[in-house]
Amino acid sequence: MSGAAGLGRSPVLCAPRPAVALQLSGGTEPARPGVAVIDLRFPRGAPADVQEIVFRNFYTAFLSVRVQRPGPGGSRRWVTCLRDHCLMPCPHTEEGSQDYFSLHRHQMLCDVDQVMAVRFILRQPSPVWLHFTIEEVQIFPPGQKSPQKDFPSWLSQLTPPEQPASLHEELPDLEKVSTEVQQMWVLTEVIRARQTAARIGRFDVDGCYDINLLSYT
Repeated sequence: MSGAAGLGRSPVLCAPRPAVALQLSGGTEPARPGVAVIDLRFPRGAPADVQEIVFRNFYTAFLSVRVQRPGPGGSRRWVTCLRDHCLMPCPHTEEGSQDYFSLHRHQMLCDVDQVMAVRFILRQPSPVWLHFTIEEVQIFPPGQKSPQKDFPSWLSQLTPPEQPASLHEELPDLEKVSTEVQQMWVLTEVIRARQTAARIGRFDVDGCYDINLLSYT
C-alpha cells in the first residue's frame, strides 16, 4: 500500500466510469453480497502499457482486474490479470477500507502491454457496507531509467582524508613505562604502610601500648 506511488511520473490519461452494481437475474435490487464493475478506457482508443495501478479503496473487500488486449486478426479479448486480491483482511471491519493501494506489474497474471481497456471487478461479501467502490484510479506506464550522471565537480575537489599517524611513532618507551609503574607501586605501598602505622601509633606510648587508651567492646 502506498499513497505516493508513481512519484516523479505522469499517469496515463484514462476515463474510469462509475461503478455499476450487478443485479440478480430478473431482480431489481443489487445483488447481496455485492459485486460491482468499473470499466476504464483510454482516450482515442490508444493502447497503453501498464506498470502500476494506484487507487484508493472505499469498502471493497476483494478486487479482480481484467484487461482487454489485441487478439489475432484485429480482434480484442479480455484476460484476467489479477484475481480476488484482498483489500480488506476482514470484510466486516474497517481495516483497509479506505487505504491507498498499488498494484505492480509483477503481481499480474498476464502481460499488461498494449492494453485497450481495464475492468475492475469489486466484491464485498459483507452486508454491513451498502456502498463500495474504488476511487482516484491512476495508471502509470513503465518508467524510463534515469541516465547515468557524472559526479558533481565539488566531489572531486574534496581533499582526501588524512592518513592516521603511525602507531609506532606515538608509542612511548616500554622500559620507561615499566619503571614508572614500578615506582608508582612502591610509592603506593609506602603510603599504605604509613597509614597503618599512624592508626597503631595513636595507642603507642614510648613504644608500649597504654592500656587506658584501649577500648573494650
